[in-house]
Amino acid sequence: MGKLHLENLPVSVELVRGPDGVEFRYIDERLLPDDLAMAATSDWREVVEAVKTLAVRGAPAIGLAGAAALALWAHSTSSFDGIDQVAYEIAHARPTAVNLQWGVDRALAVAKGAAAQEVPELLYELVKDMEAEDEARNRAIGANGAALLPQGCRVLTHCNAGSLATYYYGTALGVVYAAAEQGKIERVYADETRPVGQGARLTAWELSRAGVPVTLICDNMAASLMARGEVDAVIVGADRIAANGDTANKIGTYSVAVLAHEHGIPFYVAAPTSTIDRSIPDGSRIPIEQRAPTEVLPVPIPGVDVYNPAFDVTPARYISAIITEAGVM
Repeated sequence: MGKLHLENLPVSVELVRGPDGVEFRYIDERLLPDDLAMAATSDWREVVEAVKTLAVRGAPAIGLAGAAALALWAHSTSSFDGIDQVAYEIAHARPTAVNLQWGVDRALAVAKGAAAQEVPELLYELVKDMEAEDEARNRAIGANGAALLPQGCRVLTHCNAGSLATYYYGTALGVVYAAAEQGKIERVYADETRPVGQGARLTAWELSRAGVPVTLICDNMAASLMARGEVDAVIVGADRIAANGDTANKIGTYSVAVLAHEHGIPFYVAAPTSTIDRSIPDGSRIPIEQRAPTEVLPVPIPGVDVYNPAFDVTPARYISAIITEAGVM
């Protein structure tokens, strides 16, 4: 492969001091790959809406967005009496990714442990710390995962767990970037990831900008590719990991895991430890978000129902290893 251009990777979400005060800036991922547009808001409700509509997506990124939304609320009010209700609304914007609740809980703990006049600034500083922590975690995940990959590795990935899904660098794609810097990556195959196309619109775009050789495939082409011996490893992200290792990720991940198992291909999950939810014993307890039928069928057909879960659960028995910033499990 040619020269890497990791400087082309975007910072997807960030809390900043703007000309009119504190604001949350984010890449509107609904517009990619045609338009790389940065949106900005000082209204916490608009951050919640951005999360709901997938303008901001990816478990680590929405964890940051949750904390940032509470920080924006704190900067816009003189009374903190309603903080619990606001925190609840933010944390329940999407139900599956535990990182959203984790981010809100961190911000809430800081707010409740400080004097009222200190809360806005302390929450701003917390989010900035969380941004730096996220990049550091992702780079550690990348280093830990790269050690598992052979030279000339051909990786298949599903959905987008790259820089666009985090503050910067990525989880599953962080492993790819770290391995690519070591000269280990021959090619990445990106599933298009129906129905919203995060692989087609986001992963392929991001990898091409970074200079990583990438081939886009339809979701139903993965089995054929594996059967031909063209895949050496599968690496995906995660939205929630149960105590026993069962993992929720974008719908279709379970299918890829079963295929990898059938073909003797290692299946790796790359995620920060904040994605592990030790409060639930297994994947049957992970709440699965149901999305709008229009994502699958933009123009309704009378008499046709649509089933559109955003995630599925991969049983731990199909996962070769879970790669975190703390090490490989």
